[in-house]
Amino acid sequence: MNFFIADTHFFHTDLLGQNDFAPRLFDSVEAMDEALIAAWNARVDDNDVVYHLGDIAMNPEAMPSEGEVAALLARLNGRIVFIKGNHDYNSRFKYLAAHDPGWHGQPRYQFHEVGTIIKDDHTQFIMTHYPLMLGITSQTLNLHGHIHHSMVPLAENINVGVDAPERDLLVTPPAWGSPLNASEIHEISTAKRRLLAKMKEK
Repeated sequence: MNFFIADTHFFHTDLLGQNDFAPRLFDSVEAMDEALIAAWNARVDDNDVVYHLGDIAMNPEAMPSEGEVAALLARLNGRIVFIKGNHDYNSRFKYLAAHDPGWHGQPRYQFHEVGTIIKDDHTQFIMTHYPLMLGITSQTLNLHGHIHHSMVPLAENINVGVDAPERDLLVTPPAWGSPLNASEIHEISTAKRRLLAKMKEK
């Protein structure tokens, strides 16, 4: 099964507490990181693929080492496809590639500088870190991150970030920090179209 997430920001102390940008109500960054790991592993198993749409880890006051980031990622289930975010670096991707723990004789990690595309239920998922302006399109969704607790007012843009408000459009939202599955992406897309249509009527 495929899953989707962005903006985990492991180690990022500045996000703790109530704020408009990325509210993370934890007493410590360690508690936040453990909650992210637990939510991920509760949904993802060894045969799943998680598309991580950028901003893996950071902390401006005490930047985690590449070894610390690699050790944390090694605790996460499944294979991971990384799309570069504005807080990701080529050096980090090179380190992770060189220290790939492997998956049944294959690399566990894949890396993309800008984005990648898959198809699900006749719908094209264009996955990037930054939201795209797709223009007139059908059966195409842009899965993205970057804007944290904000939402692009376009139905085809789906923020899959940890802090994304689109998660509240799900009838049964998963635990905070969970990667979203494809079925949830389609549910969000339908709900967002209805929400935006209602907003236009007002």
